[in-house]
Amino acid sequence: MKKKPVYAVIYGLMLAGYTTYALLDAFVIPHDTVVLSEVSTSENAGASTSEDTDEGIGVTTSQNKETSGKGNHSRKRKGGSSRDMSNVYASERSNGTSKSGNGSNSNDINNSSGSSNTNNSSGSSGSGSSSGSTDTDMTYESENVSITVTKEYIDNTYVYIADVTLKDTFLITSGLADGTFGRNITATTSEIAEEVNAVLAINGDFYGFRDSGYVMRCGYLYRSEMSSADAEDLVIYDDGSMEIIKEGDITAEELAANGAREIYSFGPGLIENGEISVDENDEVGQSMNSNPRTAIGYYGEGHYVFVVSDGRTSESTGLSLYQLAEVMKDLGVEYAYNLDGGGSSTMYFNGEVINNPTTNGNKISERSVSDIIYIPAE
Repeated sequence: MKKKPVYAVIYGLMLAGYTTYALLDAFVIPHDTVVLSEVSTSENAGASTSEDTDEGIGVTTSQNKETSGKGNHSRKRKGGSSRDMSNVYASERSNGTSKSGNGSNSNDINNSSGSSNTNNSSGSSGSGSSSGSTDTDMTYESENVSITVTKEYIDNTYVYIADVTLKDTFLITSGLADGTFGRNITATTSEIAEEVNAVLAINGDFYGFRDSGYVMRCGYLYRSEMSSADAEDLVIYDDGSMEIIKEGDITAEELAANGAREIYSFGPGLIENGEISVDENDEVGQSMNSNPRTAIGYYGEGHYVFVVSDGRTSESTGLSLYQLAEVMKDLGVEYAYNLDGGGSSTMYFNGEVINNPTTNGNKISERSVSDIIYIPAE
């Protein structure tokens, strides 16, 4: 039996040490929040690496953490300048700007100049820390697509909400980094979005961070290995309908035979049949309580919502899993599903990243991911 070369042993030890550090850095070592006013455009134009996958492996665990609960959930909009809706490396927008293209984009920004006009959604109450006026609305209209993006201040966190109506439900689809399925193939959400000509995109489930969990994209089943019997996956069918399933209840092959077009294996489900399906103490893997978050929701035929929250910054603390579920409940969706969050959480709209993605909690930049969910421009 041959002995392993010395350099192979050394490489293995280095890799183990690096992996341990990355995990500690992501989940254990505390980081200061980003002070957005101190971040310059030039410092943060680059993309980040994918080492800080805060949301773990998509399995819910019960932890003793303080959460706001329904009684303290507040949903408020906060007014601001035109820079509020752009990220730190996007150019300043002026009021009334419209972008050219086959679809139209209207960016109407209401600068409040210190006025207070709080908009509380029905059914929510509690102690939001910030008051303000109606913020930015951005829209895109084409023959088959209608998108309205709004920004709201909820539970001390900026939340970006994209309401999407499609006449052709095949227009909700997936994009892979470099157009290829693979364990270590990554790119930023904006890079993938630009490659596939997306008008709207959010990060997906970061399938490449895991070796198991169902993965189907655009009707092709890439991975059918079960993560666990209790793992909850999101299924989008050919007719555009959504369903949340447990991998232990049905195989990926059976889902394909039933007309599945996309399967995302992160989770958990947030809303099922219009009701919150997580507990206040549920969290994702090794995730911290307050995080940037990404979710997708389904109202009914051709009607969806993409949601991304900021976090780990001086302006946005981030949301717990239950707070995210409350946001989706307030929006009135029938189904909602939690996607990869933390540094991955990114919303791209009409050529720009419009939120503030944070990597390791110490800088504003996009993390490279495996995949996106997007709506193509027409």
